[in-house]
Amino acid sequence: MGPKIVSIHSFRGGTGKSNIAANLAAVAALDGKRVAVMDTDIASPGIHVIFGLGRERLKLTLNDYLRGECDIADACIDLTARKEFSSIKPGKLFLIPSSMIADDITRILREGYEVNDLRNGFTEVIRAKELDLLIIDTHPGLDRETLLSMVTADYLFVVARIDEQDLLGTAATLDVARRLQVPEIRIVVNKRPNIYEDKAITGEVEKKFKSSVVTIIPMLPLLIDAGSRYVVTMRHPDSEFTKCIERIYEVIK
Repeated sequence: MGPKIVSIHSFRGGTGKSNIAANLAAVAALDGKRVAVMDTDIASPGIHVIFGLGRERLKLTLNDYLRGECDIADACIDLTARKEFSSIKPGKLFLIPSSMIADDITRILREGYEVNDLRNGFTEVIRAKELDLLIIDTHPGLDRETLLSMVTADYLFVVARIDEQDLLGTAATLDVARRLQVPEIRIVVNKRPNIYEDKAITGEVEKKFKSSVVTIIPMLPLLIDAGSRYVVTMRHPDSEFTKCIERIYEVIK
């Protein structure tokens, strides 16, 4: 089996998409896979914060690559070289972050970039780092970057909350993904309130959207306490949240 591209998407922001992408990457790397996470949410990046890089100045980012100022491999951070990820052996965990510097964000939004460069970046980083998995943390909604991540993906996980706007947006996302003939599409229900039962949610969502629910992540105090400050699956390997992420990983391993 060759390398796989996994796209984690949500129609709206605030669904926990980036947290799921980061933790899925960690679970795969702990299983011995060579994994990279790419933050293509250029307008509102932040997955690097979950990996503990929020207060560090990033030397090179996806923005630099898209402006033609470096190779994609140069913007790739080897997280397993850092002490807090040293337990990941023999797997490897890489991150291609986007810049949180306001000037970098406004510049690339103003000047734009070639979408084919982003597509080429997927291929180049897979080759350069000999990846088993490339996990793409997408920009919410449906734009050209999202469509590209969908059309190149082997697996698409659409993250949604039990919220009418989320569910309507999920319907639109799934319709587009099917038109693009994404091979494998799954739904992840996140932040489930305690008043709902998993079996009822699964039945209703699968009937409505004609797609499988891979897991339902409840509103957990652990995640509230973590506050996207660290990778929960590494600090709490026996948690309910980790078991949910492992269910997603079972689909792609």
